[in-house]
Amino acid sequence: MSSPVPAPTPPFRSAHARWVICALLLFAATINYVDRQVIGILKPTLSEEFGWGDERIYAGIVFSFQLAYAIGMLLAGPIIDRIGLRMGFAIAIFIWSVAAVGHAFAHKLPDFTLPALIIDPKLGLAFLTLSGAAAGFALMRFLLGLGEAGNFPAAIKTVAEWFPKRERALATGIFNSGTNVGALLSPLLVPWITSHWGWEWAFIFTGAAGFLWLVWWWWYYRAPDQHRSVSTAELAHIHSDAPEAAQTKVGWLRLLGFRQTWAFAIGKFLTDPIWWLYLFWIPDFLHRNYGLDLKTIGLPLVVIYLFADVGSVGGGWISSRLLKKGWTPNGARKLAMLICALCVVPIIFATRAANLWVSVLLVGIAAAAHQGWSANIFTLTSDMFPKRAVGSVVGIGGMSGAVGGMVLALVVGEVLQRTGSYRILWFMAASAYLVALLVIHVLAPKLAPAKV
Repeated sequence: MSSPVPAPTPPFRSAHARWVICALLLFAATINYVDRQVIGILKPTLSEEFGWGDERIYAGIVFSFQLAYAIGMLLAGPIIDRIGLRMGFAIAIFIWSVAAVGHAFAHKLPDFTLPALIIDPKLGLAFLTLSGAAAGFALMRFLLGLGEAGNFPAAIKTVAEWFPKRERALATGIFNSGTNVGALLSPLLVPWITSHWGWEWAFIFTGAAGFLWLVWWWWYYRAPDQHRSVSTAELAHIHSDAPEAAQTKVGWLRLLGFRQTWAFAIGKFLTDPIWWLYLFWIPDFLHRNYGLDLKTIGLPLVVIYLFADVGSVGGGWISSRLLKKGWTPNGARKLAMLICALCVVPIIFATRAANLWVSVLLVGIAAAAHQGWSANIFTLTSDMFPKRAVGSVVGIGGMSGAVGGMVLALVVGEVLQRTGSYRILWFMAASAYLVALLVIHVLAPKLAPAKV
Protein backbone atom coordinates (compact mmCIF):
# COMPACT_ATOMS: atom_id res chain seq x y z
CA MET A 1 0.00 0.00 0.00
CA SER A 2 1.55 3.29 -1.11
CA SER A 3 1.94 6.07 1.38
CA PRO A 4 -0.03 9.30 0.71
CA VAL A 5 1.81 12.06 -1.12
CA PRO A 6 2.34 14.97 1.28
CA ALA A 7 0.59 18.17 0.32
CA PRO A 8 2.87 21.00 -0.80
CA THR A 9 3.76 23.44 1.92
CA PRO A 10 1.74 26.60 1.39
CA PRO A 11 3.67 29.87 1.18
CA PHE A 12 3.92 31.83 4.38
CA ARG A 13 1.04 34.26 4.64
CA SER A 14 1.37 37.41 6.68
CA ALA A 15 -1.08 40.00 7.87
CA HIS A 16 1.66 42.60 7.83
CA ALA A 17 3.44 42.23 4.47
CA ARG A 18 2.55 45.82 3.64
CA TRP A 19 4.66 47.00 6.57
CA VAL A 20 7.63 45.01 5.27
CA ILE A 21 7.19 46.91 2.02
CA CYS A 22 7.07 50.11 4.06
CA ALA A 23 10.35 49.10 5.71
CA LEU A 24 11.89 48.66 2.27
CA LEU A 25 10.81 52.17 1.37
CA LEU A 26 12.22 53.49 4.64
CA PHE A 27 15.63 51.94 3.96
CA ALA A 28 15.62 53.28 0.39
CA ALA A 29 14.93 56.80 1.68
CA THR A 30 17.69 56.36 4.27
CA ILE A 31 20.25 55.40 1.63
CA ASN A 32 18.98 58.16 -0.63
CA TYR A 33 19.65 60.84 1.96
CA VAL A 34 22.96 59.43 3.14
CA ASP A 35 24.21 59.58 -0.44
CA ARG A 36 23.05 63.13 -1.07
CA GLN A 37 24.20 64.55 2.29
CA VAL A 38 27.80 63.33 2.26
CA ILE A 39 28.98 66.29 0.20
CA GLY A 40 27.33 68.78 2.58
CA ILE A 41 29.19 67.36 5.58
CA LEU A 42 32.44 67.34 3.63
CA LYS A 43 31.97 70.86 2.23
CA PRO A 44 34.57 72.52 4.51
CA THR A 45 37.02 69.67 3.83
CA LEU A 46 36.52 69.70 0.06
CA SER A 47 36.52 73.51 -0.13
CA GLU A 48 39.87 73.62 1.62
CA GLU A 49 41.41 70.79 -0.40
CA PHE A 50 40.30 72.04 -3.81
CA GLY A 51 40.32 75.80 -3.17
CA TRP A 52 36.60 76.53 -3.44
CA GLY A 53 36.87 79.93 -1.77
CA ASP A 54 34.10 81.39 -3.91
CA GLU A 55 30.81 80.24 -2.35
CA ARG A 56 29.27 80.16 -5.81
CA ILE A 57 31.44 77.19 -6.83
CA TYR A 58 29.80 74.94 -4.24
CA ALA A 59 26.43 76.49 -5.10
CA GLY A 60 27.09 75.59 -8.75
CA ILE A 61 27.78 71.98 -7.79
CA VAL A 62 24.54 71.88 -5.80
CA PHE A 63 22.77 73.51 -8.75
CA SER A 64 23.86 70.66 -11.04
CA PHE A 65 22.21 68.15 -8.68
CA GLN A 66 19.01 70.18 -8.57
CA LEU A 67 18.94 70.52 -12.36
CA ALA A 68 19.25 66.76 -12.83
CA TYR A 69 16.72 66.13 -10.07
CA ALA A 70 14.23 68.38 -11.86
CA ILE A 71 14.79 66.56 -15.16
CA GLY A 72 14.59 63.20 -13.43
CA MET A 73 11.37 64.10 -11.66
CA LEU A 74 9.85 65.05 -14.98
CA LEU A 75 10.69 61.62 -16.39
CA ALA A 76 10.57 59.32 -13.37
CA GLY A 77 6.81 59.33 -12.75
CA PRO A 78 5.73 58.45 -16.29
CA ILE A 79 8.52 55.87 -16.64
CA ILE A 80 7.57 54.16 -13.38
CA ASP A 81 3.90 54.26 -14.32
CA ARG A 82 4.79 52.61 -17.64
CA ILE A 83 7.38 49.94 -16.73
CA GLY A 84 6.17 49.21 -13.20
CA LEU A 85 7.46 49.75 -9.69
CA ARG A 86 9.76 46.76 -9.41
CA MET A 87 11.86 47.56 -12.46
CA GLY A 88 11.56 51.35 -12.22
CA PHE A 89 12.75 51.56 -8.63
CA ALA A 90 15.60 49.12 -9.34
CA ILE A 91 16.90 51.23 -12.23
CA ALA A 92 16.72 54.42 -10.17
CA ILE A 93 18.72 53.11 -7.22
CA PHE A 94 21.30 51.49 -9.51
CA ILE A 95 21.99 54.81 -11.23
CA TRP A 96 22.25 56.82 -8.03
CA SER A 97 24.45 54.23 -6.30
CA VAL A 98 26.93 54.23 -9.20
CA ALA A 99 27.01 58.04 -9.07
CA ALA A 100 27.40 58.10 -5.28
CA VAL A 101 30.48 55.89 -5.45
CA GLY A 102 31.72 57.93 -8.43
CA HIS A 103 32.17 61.02 -6.23
CA ALA A 104 35.30 59.38 -4.83
CA PHE A 105 36.89 59.53 -8.28
CA ALA A 106 35.49 62.91 -9.42
CA HIS A 107 38.82 64.70 -8.95
CA LYS A 108 40.64 62.04 -11.01
CA LEU A 109 38.55 62.45 -14.15
CA PRO A 110 40.24 63.93 -17.25
CA ASP A 111 40.21 67.72 -17.06
CA PHE A 112 37.10 69.32 -18.52
CA THR A 113 34.88 72.33 -17.88
CA LEU A 114 31.18 72.74 -17.15
CA PRO A 115 29.08 75.92 -17.00
CA ALA A 116 27.25 76.62 -13.75
CA LEU A 117 24.50 79.23 -13.54
CA ILE A 118 25.02 81.88 -10.85
CA ILE A 119 23.57 85.26 -9.86
CA ASP A 120 25.89 88.11 -10.73
CA PRO A 121 25.11 91.43 -8.98
CA LYS A 122 25.86 93.38 -12.20
CA LEU A 123 24.76 90.99 -14.93
CA GLY A 124 21.87 89.16 -13.24
CA LEU A 125 22.01 85.50 -14.26
CA ALA A 126 25.47 84.56 -15.51
CA PHE A 127 27.63 81.49 -15.97
CA LEU A 128 30.53 80.45 -13.78
CA THR A 129 32.93 77.97 -15.39
CA LEU A 130 33.64 74.91 -13.26
CA SER A 131 36.83 73.02 -14.03
CA GLY A 132 39.02 70.34 -12.51
CA ALA A 133 37.62 68.71 -9.38
CA ALA A 134 34.64 71.10 -9.25
CA ALA A 135 33.54 69.97 -12.73
CA GLY A 136 33.97 66.32 -11.75
CA PHE A 137 31.84 66.75 -8.65
CA ALA A 138 29.22 68.65 -10.63
CA LEU A 139 29.02 65.78 -13.13
CA MET A 140 28.61 63.18 -10.38
CA ARG A 141 26.00 65.30 -8.63
CA PHE A 142 24.11 65.52 -11.91
CA LEU A 143 24.07 61.72 -12.28
CA LEU A 144 23.12 61.34 -8.61
CA GLY A 145 20.19 63.71 -9.10
CA LEU A 146 18.93 61.78 -12.12
CA GLY A 147 18.84 58.52 -10.19
CA GLU A 148 17.56 59.86 -6.88
CA ALA A 149 14.65 61.54 -8.63
CA GLY A 150 13.01 58.11 -8.93
CA ASN A 151 12.85 57.48 -5.20
CA PHE A 152 9.80 59.50 -4.14
CA PRO A 153 7.58 58.88 -7.18
CA ALA A 154 8.20 55.16 -6.74
CA ALA A 155 7.70 55.24 -2.97
CA ILE A 156 4.46 57.24 -3.09
CA LYS A 157 3.09 55.00 -5.81
CA THR A 158 4.02 51.95 -3.71
CA VAL A 159 2.14 53.36 -0.72
CA ALA A 160 -0.89 54.04 -2.94
CA GLU A 161 -0.86 50.41 -4.13
CA TRP A 162 -0.18 48.77 -0.76
CA PHE A 163 -2.18 50.85 1.74
CA PRO A 164 -5.79 52.01 2.02
CA LYS A 165 -6.28 55.77 2.20
CA ARG A 166 -6.68 55.88 5.98
CA GLU A 167 -3.16 54.44 6.45
CA ARG A 168 -1.31 56.28 3.72
CA ALA A 169 -0.29 59.35 5.71
CA LEU A 170 1.18 57.16 8.45
CA ALA A 171 2.97 54.90 5.95
CA THR A 172 4.28 57.96 4.11
CA GLY A 173 5.47 59.47 7.37
CA ILE A 174 7.26 56.25 8.31
CA PHE A 175 9.11 55.81 5.04
CA ASN A 176 9.78 59.55 4.83
CA SER A 177 11.43 59.33 8.25
CA GLY A 178 14.15 57.41 6.45
CA THR A 179 15.30 60.73 5.04
CA ASN A 180 15.98 61.84 8.58
CA VAL A 181 17.60 58.53 9.52
CA GLY A 182 19.90 58.99 6.55
CA ALA A 183 20.61 62.58 7.49
CA LEU A 184 21.24 61.38 11.06
CA LEU A 185 23.57 58.54 10.08
CA SER A 186 25.64 60.71 7.75
CA PRO A 187 27.24 62.92 10.45
CA LEU A 188 28.03 59.78 12.44
CA LEU A 189 29.50 57.76 9.58
CA VAL A 190 31.14 60.33 7.31
CA PRO A 191 33.51 61.97 9.85
CA TRP A 192 34.53 58.55 11.22
CA ILE A 193 35.18 57.06 7.78
CA THR A 194 36.99 60.20 6.66
CA SER A 195 39.25 60.28 9.71
CA HIS A 196 40.22 56.61 9.24
CA TRP A 197 40.45 56.22 5.46
CA GLY A 198 39.94 59.61 3.84
CA TRP A 199 36.99 61.43 2.29
CA GLU A 200 37.00 59.26 -0.85
CA TRP A 201 36.01 56.19 1.17
CA ALA A 202 33.11 58.09 2.72
CA PHE A 203 31.56 58.22 -0.75
CA ILE A 204 32.46 54.61 -1.59
CA PHE A 205 31.09 53.00 1.58
CA THR A 206 27.87 54.98 1.67
CA GLY A 207 27.23 54.54 -2.06
CA ALA A 208 27.72 50.78 -1.91
CA ALA A 209 24.73 50.39 0.46
CA GLY A 210 22.37 51.01 -2.46
CA PHE A 211 23.49 47.83 -4.20
CA LEU A 212 22.62 45.76 -1.11
CA TRP A 213 19.13 47.29 -1.02
CA LEU A 214 18.71 46.53 -4.71
CA VAL A 215 19.16 42.80 -4.11
CA TRP A 216 16.53 42.82 -1.34
CA TRP A 217 14.03 44.79 -3.43
CA TRP A 218 14.37 42.59 -6.49
CA TRP A 219 13.95 39.42 -4.46
CA TYR A 220 11.01 40.52 -2.29
CA TYR A 221 8.88 43.04 -4.15
CA ARG A 222 5.74 42.05 -6.07
CA ALA A 223 2.36 43.77 -6.46
CA PRO A 224 -0.10 42.92 -3.62
CA ASP A 225 -2.24 40.65 -5.81
CA GLN A 226 0.85 38.67 -6.87
CA HIS A 227 2.73 38.58 -3.57
CA ARG A 228 3.14 35.15 -1.98
CA SER A 229 3.29 36.56 1.55
CA VAL A 230 0.04 38.53 1.54
CA SER A 231 -2.84 36.88 3.37
CA THR A 232 -6.39 37.02 2.08
CA ALA A 233 -7.38 39.27 4.98
CA GLU A 234 -4.55 41.70 4.35
CA LEU A 235 -5.29 41.82 0.63
CA ALA A 236 -8.92 42.68 1.42
CA HIS A 237 -7.68 45.38 3.82
CA ILE A 238 -5.39 46.84 1.13
CA HIS A 239 -8.32 47.01 -1.31
CA SER A 240 -10.86 48.20 1.26
CA ASP A 241 -11.34 51.62 -0.35
CA ALA A 242 -14.14 52.13 -2.82
CA PRO A 243 -13.07 50.78 -6.22
CA GLU A 244 -11.96 53.29 -8.81
CA ALA A 245 -13.46 53.37 -12.26
CA ALA A 246 -11.28 51.66 -14.85
CA GLN A 247 -9.73 54.28 -17.11
CA THR A 248 -6.67 54.61 -19.27
CA LYS A 249 -3.40 56.01 -17.95
CA VAL A 250 -3.13 59.78 -17.77
CA GLY A 251 -0.20 61.66 -19.30
CA TRP A 252 1.51 64.39 -17.32
CA LEU A 253 0.59 67.05 -19.88
CA ARG A 254 -3.07 66.38 -19.22
CA LEU A 255 -2.49 66.46 -15.47
CA LEU A 256 -1.23 70.04 -15.77
CA GLY A 257 -4.79 71.07 -16.57
CA PHE A 258 -5.97 70.32 -13.02
CA ARG A 259 -5.87 72.86 -10.19
CA GLN A 260 -5.03 70.00 -7.82
CA THR A 261 -1.79 69.37 -9.71
CA TRP A 262 -0.79 73.00 -9.40
CA ALA A 263 -1.66 73.07 -5.71
CA PHE A 264 0.76 70.22 -5.09
CA ALA A 265 3.43 71.52 -7.48
CA ILE A 266 3.48 75.09 -6.12
CA GLY A 267 3.49 73.79 -2.56
CA LYS A 268 6.57 71.73 -3.41
CA PHE A 269 8.21 74.62 -5.27
CA LEU A 270 7.97 76.85 -2.20
CA THR A 271 8.93 74.36 0.52
CA ASP A 272 11.22 71.70 -0.95
CA PRO A 273 14.08 74.19 -1.37
CA ILE A 274 14.04 74.85 2.37
CA TRP A 275 14.87 71.22 3.03
CA TRP A 276 17.67 71.42 0.46
CA LEU A 277 18.92 74.47 2.34
CA TYR A 278 19.05 72.47 5.56
CA LEU A 279 20.62 69.44 3.91
CA PHE A 280 23.39 71.12 1.96
CA TRP A 281 24.16 74.17 4.09
CA ILE A 282 23.50 73.44 7.78
CA PRO A 283 27.05 72.04 8.23
CA ASP A 284 28.39 75.28 6.73
CA PHE A 285 26.06 77.37 8.94
CA LEU A 286 27.36 75.63 12.08
CA HIS A 287 30.96 75.91 10.87
CA ARG A 288 30.57 79.59 9.98
CA ASN A 289 28.66 80.69 13.11
CA TYR A 290 30.11 78.43 15.79
CA GLY A 291 33.43 77.19 14.39
CA LEU A 292 32.43 73.52 14.28
CA ASP A 293 34.65 71.24 12.20
CA LEU A 294 34.42 67.66 10.97
CA LYS A 295 35.28 66.31 14.43
CA THR A 296 32.74 68.38 16.37
CA ILE A 297 29.83 68.80 13.97
CA GLY A 298 28.43 65.28 14.39
CA LEU A 299 26.39 65.67 17.58
CA PRO A 300 24.60 68.93 16.62
CA LEU A 301 23.62 67.44 13.25
CA VAL A 302 22.42 64.25 14.93
CA VAL A 303 20.21 66.28 17.27
CA ILE A 304 18.75 68.28 14.38
CA TYR A 305 17.85 65.19 12.40
CA LEU A 306 16.51 63.36 15.45
CA PHE A 307 14.03 66.21 15.71
CA ALA A 308 13.29 65.84 12.00
CA ASP A 309 12.74 62.11 12.37
CA VAL A 310 10.13 62.65 15.09
CA GLY A 311 8.47 65.33 12.99
CA SER A 312 8.14 63.05 9.98
CA VAL A 313 6.18 60.40 11.84
CA GLY A 314 4.38 62.97 14.00
CA GLY A 315 3.08 64.96 11.06
CA GLY A 316 1.60 61.86 9.46
CA TRP A 317 0.24 60.69 12.80
CA ILE A 318 -1.62 63.97 13.42
CA SER A 319 -3.62 63.83 10.20
CA SER A 320 -4.22 60.07 10.48
CA ARG A 321 -5.45 60.54 14.05
CA LEU A 322 -7.82 63.30 12.97
CA LEU A 323 -9.17 61.12 10.16
CA LYS A 324 -9.93 58.32 12.62
CA LYS A 325 -11.85 60.83 14.73
CA GLY A 326 -14.07 61.63 11.78
CA TRP A 327 -12.36 64.67 10.29
CA THR A 328 -12.45 65.09 6.53
CA PRO A 329 -9.17 64.62 4.65
CA ASN A 330 -9.30 68.33 3.81
CA GLY A 331 -9.51 69.42 7.45
CA ALA A 332 -7.09 66.82 8.78
CA ARG A 333 -4.33 67.42 6.24
CA LYS A 334 -4.53 71.22 6.32
CA LEU A 335 -4.62 71.51 10.10
CA ALA A 336 -1.55 69.27 10.35
CA MET A 337 0.19 71.38 7.70
CA LEU A 338 -0.73 74.63 9.48
CA ILE A 339 0.78 73.35 12.73
CA CYS A 340 3.96 72.45 10.86
CA ALA A 341 4.11 75.81 9.07
CA LEU A 342 3.87 77.72 12.35
CA CYS A 343 6.62 75.62 13.93
CA VAL A 344 9.11 76.78 11.28
CA VAL A 345 8.71 80.49 12.04
CA PRO A 346 11.09 80.66 15.07
CA ILE A 347 14.06 79.74 12.84
CA ILE A 348 14.42 83.46 12.06
CA PHE A 349 16.17 83.77 15.45
CA ALA A 350 18.77 81.05 14.72
CA THR A 351 21.46 83.42 13.45
CA ARG A 352 21.08 85.64 16.53
CA ALA A 353 21.47 82.84 19.06
CA ALA A 354 24.69 83.28 20.98
CA ASN A 355 24.49 79.71 22.27
CA LEU A 356 25.11 76.84 19.85
CA TRP A 357 22.41 74.61 21.32
CA VAL A 358 19.72 77.28 21.17
CA SER A 359 20.44 77.59 17.46
CA VAL A 360 20.45 73.80 17.06
CA LEU A 361 17.07 73.63 18.82
CA LEU A 362 15.52 76.25 16.53
CA VAL A 363 16.85 74.58 13.38
CA GLY A 364 15.83 71.15 14.68
CA ILE A 365 12.22 72.25 15.30
CA ALA A 366 12.10 73.75 11.80
CA ALA A 367 13.50 70.55 10.28
CA ALA A 368 10.94 68.47 12.19
CA ALA A 369 8.16 70.74 10.99
CA HIS A 370 9.32 70.41 7.39
CA GLN A 371 9.22 66.65 7.56
CA GLY A 372 5.76 66.67 9.12
CA TRP A 373 4.67 69.01 6.35
CA SER A 374 6.27 66.75 3.75
CA ALA A 375 4.43 63.65 4.98
CA ASN A 376 1.12 65.43 4.52
CA ILE A 377 1.77 67.22 1.24
CA PHE A 378 2.85 63.95 -0.38
CA THR A 379 -0.37 62.33 0.80
CA LEU A 380 -2.41 65.03 -0.93
CA THR A 381 -1.63 63.33 -4.24
CA SER A 382 -3.32 60.07 -3.26
CA ASP A 383 -6.21 62.07 -1.74
CA MET A 384 -6.87 63.95 -4.97
CA PHE A 385 -5.77 61.58 -7.76
CA PRO A 386 -6.41 57.95 -8.75
CA LYS A 387 -3.60 55.45 -8.19
CA ARG A 388 -2.64 55.27 -11.86
CA ALA A 389 -1.81 59.01 -11.89
CA VAL A 390 -0.08 59.31 -8.51
CA GLY A 391 3.43 58.58 -9.80
CA SER A 392 3.15 61.21 -12.51
CA VAL A 393 1.72 63.86 -10.18
CA VAL A 394 4.46 63.24 -7.62
CA GLY A 395 6.98 63.53 -10.45
CA ILE A 396 5.56 66.89 -11.51
CA GLY A 397 5.64 68.14 -7.91
CA GLY A 398 9.14 66.79 -7.38
CA MET A 399 10.32 68.53 -10.53
CA SER A 400 8.73 71.74 -9.30
CA GLY A 401 10.48 71.38 -5.95
CA ALA A 402 13.80 70.74 -7.67
CA VAL A 403 13.39 73.86 -9.81
CA GLY A 404 12.74 75.78 -6.60
CA GLY A 405 15.90 74.23 -5.20
CA MET A 406 17.83 75.37 -8.28
CA VAL A 407 16.65 78.93 -7.74
CA LEU A 408 17.46 78.83 -4.04
CA ALA A 409 20.95 77.42 -4.70
CA LEU A 410 21.69 80.50 -6.80
CA VAL A 411 20.30 82.78 -4.10
CA VAL A 412 22.24 81.06 -1.31
CA GLY A 413 25.54 81.25 -3.18
CA GLU A 414 25.11 84.96 -3.86
CA VAL A 415 23.79 85.83 -0.38
CA LEU A 416 26.66 84.05 1.38
CA GLN A 417 29.24 85.47 -1.02
CA ARG A 418 28.03 89.02 -0.42
CA THR A 419 26.88 88.98 3.23
CA GLY A 420 28.40 85.90 4.84
CA SER A 421 25.18 85.56 6.90
CA TYR A 422 22.22 83.19 6.92
CA ARG A 423 19.77 85.81 8.26
CA ILE A 424 18.00 86.42 4.93
CA LEU A 425 17.89 82.70 4.20
CA TRP A 426 16.25 81.81 7.52
CA PHE A 427 13.64 84.53 6.98
CA MET A 428 12.79 82.91 3.65
CA ALA A 429 12.46 79.54 5.39
CA ALA A 430 10.17 80.98 8.08
CA SER A 431 7.65 82.36 5.60
CA ALA A 432 7.68 79.73 2.84
CA TYR A 433 5.28 77.21 4.43
CA LEU A 434 2.57 79.69 5.35
CA VAL A 435 2.60 81.07 1.82
CA ALA A 436 2.50 77.55 0.39
CA LEU A 437 -0.45 76.53 2.55
CA LEU A 438 -2.37 79.61 1.44
CA VAL A 439 -1.72 78.74 -2.21
CA ILE A 440 -2.80 75.12 -1.67
CA HIS A 441 -6.01 76.24 0.03
CA VAL A 442 -6.85 78.68 -2.76
CA LEU A 443 -6.27 76.11 -5.51
CA ALA A 444 -7.75 73.11 -3.68
CA PRO A 445 -10.10 74.47 -1.02
CA LYS A 446 -11.73 71.06 -0.38
CA LEU A 447 -9.07 68.69 -1.72
CA ALA A 448 -11.71 67.49 -4.14
CA PRO A 449 -10.64 64.50 -6.27
CA ALA A 450 -9.53 65.50 -9.75
CA LYS A 451 -12.00 64.33 -12.38
CA VAL A 452 -9.42 62.50 -14.44
